[in-house]
Amino acid sequence: MPETAKPLAIVTGASSGIGYELAKLCAENGYDLLVAADLAAIHDAAKDFQGLGAKVDAVEADLSTLEGVDKLYAAAGGRPVDALLANAGHGLGHAFLDQDFTEARHVIDTNITGTLYLIQKVGRDMRSRNEGKILITGSIAGFMPGTFQAVYNGTKAFIDSFSFALRNELKDTNITVTCLMPGATETEFFERAGMEDTQIGQDKKDDPAMVAKVGFDAMMKGEGDVVSGWKNKFTTILANVTPAGMLAEQHRKIAEPGSGKR
Repeated sequence: MPETAKPLAIVTGASSGIGYELAKLCAENGYDLLVAADLAAIHDAAKDFQGLGAKVDAVEADLSTLEGVDKLYAAAGGRPVDALLANAGHGLGHAFLDQDFTEARHVIDTNITGTLYLIQKVGRDMRSRNEGKILITGSIAGFMPGTFQAVYNGTKAFIDSFSFALRNELKDTNITVTCLMPGATETEFFERAGMEDTQIGQDKKDDPAMVAKVGFDAMMKGEGDVVSGWKNKFTTILANVTPAGMLAEQHRKIAEPGSGKR
């Protein structure tokens, strides 16, 4: 198959963790790649993906900004995007009133603003062709108030809700929207969020390769949403019938600073 005939996938947050594994799956399944992250490590990751036979372009950009998203979108060079895997995101631990607001806003702008801006730009192109797949990485965190992780959980509640709405808006098209909702996963997330001393930061977590495979398969099948792991599925069921105040107290026990040392 000529290189120009391969479908193109954009994967954000692809330098490590779930995004890295999603990009690998795309490469292994015949996609060329445009990958992005806010770390220089994205260029090393790109070499790994090239080793799997994909043509890969890498963009180092801050996807919390409109300029960063524009830089990524421009890198596609007008080539049709067959799959958008909007995975970029990060968290922030500690009490909201103790957080630096610049850092809290960066979480909001990365997880929501930049994600939506990219989805709208690529989604409009998909709509003009009436073809495409969108995978959005949400989280089971969106099902519960995130005491000591309030901003992050709030952004994921937004993303989970948004993905369902966008899917319904596009139900009469050939564009599918899938929301991957993982639980705690073995990535750099908790280190970057300053949550290494919490219970959830120290607990055993899911394998990012497993999580990515669940999400990728769901995207390829055009499913609306998927929760990775049976424990996480059980958590979401309980969250739907548990009072919010009780959920907030339960989250305190696993996310309060120092809770991992008790």
